[in-house]
Amino acid sequence: MSRKQWDNQVEDWRESCLDMDNQTQVSEFILLGLSEQPLQRQMFFTLSFSLYLIGCMGNLLTILAIVSDPHLHSPMYFFLSNLSLLDICFTSTTIPKVLVNHLCGLSTISFSACLAQMYFFVAFGAADSFLLSAMAYDRYLAICCPLHYMTIMSILRCALLVVIPWISANLISMVHTILMTRLSFCSNRIPHFFCDINALINLSCSDTQVNKILVLVLGGSGVLIPFVCIMASYTPIAVAVWKVPSARGRWKAFSTCGSHLCVVSLFYGTIIGVYFNPVSTHTTQRDMAATVMYTMVTSVLNPFIYSLRNQDLKGALRKLISKDAAETSSAGLHLFLFADAYPANNPS
Repeated sequence: MSRKQWDNQVEDWRESCLDMDNQTQVSEFILLGLSEQPLQRQMFFTLSFSLYLIGCMGNLLTILAIVSDPHLHSPMYFFLSNLSLLDICFTSTTIPKVLVNHLCGLSTISFSACLAQMYFFVAFGAADSFLLSAMAYDRYLAICCPLHYMTIMSILRCALLVVIPWISANLISMVHTILMTRLSFCSNRIPHFFCDINALINLSCSDTQVNKILVLVLGGSGVLIPFVCIMASYTPIAVAVWKVPSARGRWKAFSTCGSHLCVVSLFYGTIIGVYFNPVSTHTTQRDMAATVMYTMVTSVLNPFIYSLRNQDLKGALRKLISKDAAETSSAGLHLFLFADAYPANNPS
């Protein structure tokens, strides 16, 4: 070996050692966000805050209305309340961190917090996907098998259709998180506004073949299979609705089913576009725009599509709001009478 070759070999070893040091020193990540332009960052903050507030308020009101009205204690509304809870949790894994970072002028997240965010994001997203398929199955039974509906949808089966998605989603997320802890990272700059699993895999210097395969395999079980089940459930529903003799009733049913399918298509379509398309077709900006659609927009639309188009739920919401207003007025009246009976400057 010549002197020059030896020097080159030593230099390669030195760079390898430096890379290993960099890999072990990654204790936090930098979230680059959607844009580095201040105006665009301000617009994204305003959009995120507005959508998050509207989504949380809509889903919270849906839950309160269902819980407070005994007439809504049925399988359909049981699933709907769980969907609303999942939507709140799903958006809360990412958006509050985005808002806090913007307000505090920060863009960092610790390694452990990043893994925790990824874990809950995958878990709540997969549970949301499974639950949407359970809701489609519930609607199929209610419309196509109405005589056997209450027998089939017993309390135990309803509980299983909610518990199984939660457990399955957490198992899927746990596998991804454990595998992620085994990776080494050459860079700590994430080109995203949260710790996305694909973004983290792309930053790794380790062999990520197993991670990529499991994203497709477990993602297929958590996204593609529920999507196929939803389509399979809505096909006989569409056939049954088409046979409705009343044109007005048929149009109303198609309008409801169509709005459900639009939200479902938006949710699954954007997820499939981000995680199941060839890598060569991906661009950072397009992936982040699609992520905004399935994390924020669908969570805002769900209360309006599933709740405000439902007359029973709208009636429960009116009762809830009027009850709160009456209680507030009553409390104010009692406070006024108390203050009038015991004035502050009473000489006695």
